[in-house]
Order: sequence, then structure tokens, then C-alpha cells
Amino acid sequence: MKKNSSIDLGLLLVRLLSGGMMLTHGLPKFDRLFGEGPVKFADPFGLGPEISLGLVLFAEVGCSLLVMLGFKTRWATLPLLFTMGMAAFYAHGSDPFSDKEPSLLFFTLFLSILISGGGRFSLDGWKGKIR
Repeated sequence: MKKNSSIDLGLLLVRLLSGGMMLTHGLPKFDRLFGEGPVKFADPFGLGPEISLGLVLFAEVGCSLLVMLGFKTRWATLPLLFTMGMAAFYAHGSDPFSDKEPSLLFFTLFLSILISGGGRFSLDGWKGKIR
């Protein structure tokens, strides 16, 4: 395997695994949005807990799927980076580092994807927009 191909394969794995793991955080939040009773969710900007939760769902589900597909990859990482920053420093702001760590690890993965792009094994790469 050529060096560039191994880098592209690595990017594919990072995209699939980080996006897939983020889905495990996002999909259960649908129950919170559409479940019984009022929505209880952090509202750091005063938009209301329903809108805040909807924006997090957009990032954690919608943007994670885009990252996994490698479609508009760099753009899709921006809401994820913002969400993970808010999770680490707002939702877990006063918590110990061990509670911030998962958000910061996701932040690091999505920052790496933002810098690197989707690679050749992505929809962006197949459309001739490599990285």
C-alpha cells in the first residue's frame, strides 16, 4: 500500500470510528427531545432547552453521519467541535478532568479531521475534492 493510501485509510478509520462513537451519544438524546414531559437540557445561550438539544442532535447525529460519509467533512466538524467544547467547558466545567476527558478526546479527533479533511476514501475525495 502506498504511503498516501495508508494515510487515507487512516483518515477513513478515524472518520468512521469517531463519527460512529459520537452517534452513540446523540441517538439516545432523541428520547429526551420527543419523550414525555418537559425537556431538561443545558441552555447556555438562552435559546430554550428544546432548541439547545435540537442543535446538539444536529451536531451529534447529523454531522457525525456526514463525517462518516466524508461529505462536506470539514464543515461537518465545526458543529461537532463547538458541541464538544461546550460539553467539556460548560456542561462539565466544574467537574473533574476525568469527566471532561471524553469530550476533549472527541474534540481532538474532530479537530484532526478538520485539519486533514476526509481523504480519498470519502465522498468529498471521490468528487475530486481531496482534502
